[in-house]
Amino acid sequence: MAKKYFGTDGIRGRVGSDPITPEFCLRLGWAAGKVLACGGSGLVVIGKDTRISGYMIESVLEAGFISAGVNVGLLSPIPTPAIAYLTRTLGAGAGIVISASHNPFGDNGIKFFDADGNKLSDDKERAIEEQLQQPLESVDSKALGRAYRVEDARGRYVEFCKGTIDRGLHLRGLKVVIDCAHGATYAVAPNVFSELRADVTVIGADPNGTNINEGFGSVYPQTVADKVVETGADIGIAFDGDGDRVTMVDSDGQIFDGDDLLYIIARSRLKQGRLKGGVVGTPMTNLGLEQAFVTCGIPFERAEVGDRNVLERMRANDWPLGGEPSGHLICLNLATTGDGIVAALQVLAAMLLEDKPLGELRNGMRKYPQATANVDTKRAGAVAAGDALARATRDVEKELNGRGRVVVRPSGTEPLVRIMVEGDDPADVRQYAESLAEVARQANGA
Repeated sequence: MAKKYFGTDGIRGRVGSDPITPEFCLRLGWAAGKVLACGGSGLVVIGKDTRISGYMIESVLEAGFISAGVNVGLLSPIPTPAIAYLTRTLGAGAGIVISASHNPFGDNGIKFFDADGNKLSDDKERAIEEQLQQPLESVDSKALGRAYRVEDARGRYVEFCKGTIDRGLHLRGLKVVIDCAHGATYAVAPNVFSELRADVTVIGADPNGTNINEGFGSVYPQTVADKVVETGADIGIAFDGDGDRVTMVDSDGQIFDGDDLLYIIARSRLKQGRLKGGVVGTPMTNLGLEQAFVTCGIPFERAEVGDRNVLERMRANDWPLGGEPSGHLICLNLATTGDGIVAALQVLAAMLLEDKPLGELRNGMRKYPQATANVDTKRAGAVAAGDALARATRDVEKELNGRGRVVVRPSGTEPLVRIMVEGDDPADVRQYAESLAEVARQANGA
C-alpha cells in the first residue's frame, strides 16, 4: 500500500496546512501510540528544534500519546541524533522528532525512531497510517499516560558525543568557531567542544523561534567561513537546524562539504587500520570522491538519495561509513543516524592523529565541478518523470559524452524538482543545469 503522509524523512510540510495541523498531529500521536508502544515500554520521548511551531505540535502529540495510554518524556529543544540516542538509553518504545531540518521556520515535520534509535520501517509507517483511519478513542482515565520533563537530556547527550573520540585526544589550543544555525544544537554543541578544551567562539546560537537556518548554519557556510577568517580560528563547524548535518571550513575559509568530510574520515580510518569495509554515497556524491576511494582501495557504492536508503545499504554491506554532500554523515559504529557533532569530532580526530590542518587532509581528491538547480512545483514527481525533462536530460548526457553525470529527482522533503549536473567545465555544467531547470519550469506550467 502506498503511503499517504510519510515521505523520505517522516511527515513534513507547511505549518497550518495539511498535514501539519493541530488536528492531524493529535491523531498522529494517538495512532503512533497505538502502533509503537503497545506491548512495549509504554514510553515515548519527544524532542524538537527551535521553531516556534514546535511547541504547538509537541503539545498535541503529547495529548495524542497520553490518550493512547502512553507515557511521554519531553526532551525540549535538542538535536535529532540526540533523540535517537536517548530513545535507546532511556528504554523508550519510540522517539519522536519535531523538526523540518534545514527548511525555513514556517515548515515543520515529525520523524520517528524505533526503540533501537533507527528510522521506522515502511511496515511501521503503513501501520500508523492505517491506524489514522480509525476513530480516535481515548483509553479509560485510569490507563491514561503521564508526561514528565527529562531534565538531564542535554547533559547525557553531551557526554555521549565526547565519548566518540579516544579519551587521549583533546582539543586544547584549537580555535574553533561553532555555528548552530539558531537551531537545536545551540545549547549542546558549544558545551561538547569547550569541554574537550577547545577555544570556542559561538555564532548562530540565539534562537527566537523564527530565525532557524536564517543566514546561519550549514545552509549558509560562508557565514562561519567569514567568522573563521575574522577571528583567526583554526577551523569552523556549521550545523543545520536539527543537528544531523555538518559543514566545515579551514583556517583560510575554504568550505568542506559532506563529500570532503567523508573522504577525510574514511582515509584517516584506513591509515589507522580501523576502516571495516567501504563507504556508501548517493547519486549526488561527487565523482571525484568515488575516484579517490578507488585510488585508496576503499570500496564505494551509491544508494538512492536519503539517509534511510544510505543506512539500508550500509547495513546490508556491514559497512560503517556513509553520507551525502549535504553533510548528512553516518558513522554507524558510533551512532544509528546522521550526527553532525559526532561527524565533526571524527574529522577533528583525524587532524589530531595526523597532525595536519584540514586542507591537507583533503589532498588526494579532485572534485568535479557541479551545478545544482531547484524548481518549485507541487507536481515534483510528475515533472521529474515527464517526457520533456527526460528528453532534455538525455541530450545533456549526450553532450557530456561520459565526462559527467546528470541527476534529476523530486525532493523527498520539499515541493521541488532537484537538478544536478556534473562535468569537467564549471561554465558548461551551470549552463546545462539552468537549461534543464527551464525545461522543468515549462513542464510545470503546461
